[in-house]
Amino acid sequence: MRPLTEEESKAVFSKLANYVGKNLVHLIDRSDTPHCFRLHRDRVYYVSESLMRLAVSVARPNLVSLGTCLGKFSKSGKFRLHITALDVLGQYAKHKVWIKPNGEMPFLYGNHVVKAHLGRITEDTPEHQGVVVYSMNDTPLGFGVTARSTLDTRKLDPTAIVVFHQADVGEYLRDEDTLF
Repeated sequence: MRPLTEEESKAVFSKLANYVGKNLVHLIDRSDTPHCFRLHRDRVYYVSESLMRLAVSVARPNLVSLGTCLGKFSKSGKFRLHITALDVLGQYAKHKVWIKPNGEMPFLYGNHVVKAHLGRITEDTPEHQGVVVYSMNDTPLGFGVTARSTLDTRKLDPTAIVVFHQADVGEYLRDEDTLF
């Protein structure tokens, strides 16, 4: 377990900024308890400093997980967000998409969100922006990237893709052997 290097921090913060925007400051400067980012076995964890200090006494081979896993670095050095980051993203998300009940299951099976399943979308959402996908009763289901801006979405036909799927809570069941 070690702090992130400058390059790793840039990769993590640029990916998080795509979803939370300027709310990224709230992740770093928390008023309740200070939190930090730590790297352990190519995975980035968001952990309180008090828990991090306690984890120092555990040997590296014995430490399995620590705090909230935000994602991992691939072998090529790119950072990929995991579905375990949904709680953090959902809390600070700048742009949101709500899908109708008939669109929840297709999204949870790993499909993109189409216009027919779109319930609401945050105003002024640009194209290729990270969004958190919610059900109509405000339960976070996953996250993705918008295919079109809010204005362009209104003109689309019902079968056009609005949000490209990135991750959803159904991954716990589909990829349980590779997720952890």
